[in-house]
Amino acid sequence: MKTQTPRFRFALAIAIAICLPAIVRAEEKKPAHPVPAILDTDIGDDIDDTWALGLLLKSPELDLKLVVSDYGEANYRPKIIAKFLQTVGRSDVAVGVGLDIKPNGEGKQAEWVKDYELAKYPGKVFTNGVQALIDTIMNSPEPVALICIGPMPNIAEALKREPRIAEHARFFGMYGSVHLGYGGSKTTSAEWNVKANPKACQQAFTAPWDMTITPLDTCGLVRLDGDRYARVRDSKDLIAATVIENYRIWCKKPADAETHSSTLYDTVAVYLAISGELCQMENVGLRVTDDGFTRIDPAAKKINAAVAWKDLNAYEDFLIGRLTSPLKK
Repeated sequence: MKTQTPRFRFALAIAIAICLPAIVRAEEKKPAHPVPAILDTDIGDDIDDTWALGLLLKSPELDLKLVVSDYGEANYRPKIIAKFLQTVGRSDVAVGVGLDIKPNGEGKQAEWVKDYELAKYPGKVFTNGVQALIDTIMNSPEPVALICIGPMPNIAEALKREPRIAEHARFFGMYGSVHLGYGGSKTTSAEWNVKANPKACQQAFTAPWDMTITPLDTCGLVRLDGDRYARVRDSKDLIAATVIENYRIWCKKPADAETHSSTLYDTVAVYLAISGELCQMENVGLRVTDDGFTRIDPAAKKINAAVAWKDLNAYEDFLIGRLTSPLKK
């Protein structure tokens, strides 16, 4: 065995001094254990909710406890949630039926659940999804990541019934338009999730929780096409395949589902609950107007908003990788 020379020991010490801080920082970024999470979703309208659910299930940083259907159509949305979870082997996740403000409606994924009965879901189904959301948050020994990707009548009602949920949850959502509108327009837009129910959003945006959002400025730019989209389309992974199965049913033009995704707005809300390091964040006062805009107002509650991408390609690679790779335990 060779004796280490003073020069070797000195070089080794320098290498450790350089590398150790980076190693420590990397370890600090990794959660000691998954963060409990709830998804509140109007799944069944735009297909991006389905992609977001798939990403959430592929995120070991988050421990999904409950998915609640949002914005009515209570005979339709919970069936999509339940069938998706059952299909991919995640019936350990509870399903909550949200407020039925749009009774008996259906959307473009109805064909996928036409023969599915919610009563046969092997996991828990809570007919009072709002109360299940409250109970999950209040009974959690640690703060819950509340990920919201719908117009939020459930959240407004939950805050009304139990305001203390804001003290026990961190809010992540897909809402608004800060500097850019749809399609990267320089004119801001009344974004759908806000415009559909401004009153509910006003309550959520003024609640005293830590709040992080992806407005159209970032989420409105996410779209997969070409070889990158093909990696998800052709994946044998069960979650990715179930997402694509639903996308093919949802598409008005079948050829679209073979060449590119739709805009994947809601996936970014899930990403922000994981990391968000690829986004440029701005802590900005935002006021929700009665006509559905999110206006900058220094007097309003400060919101952490992802207003630009540091590296959109890297995010899309992250999304593709998560959806197509085996889940690491």
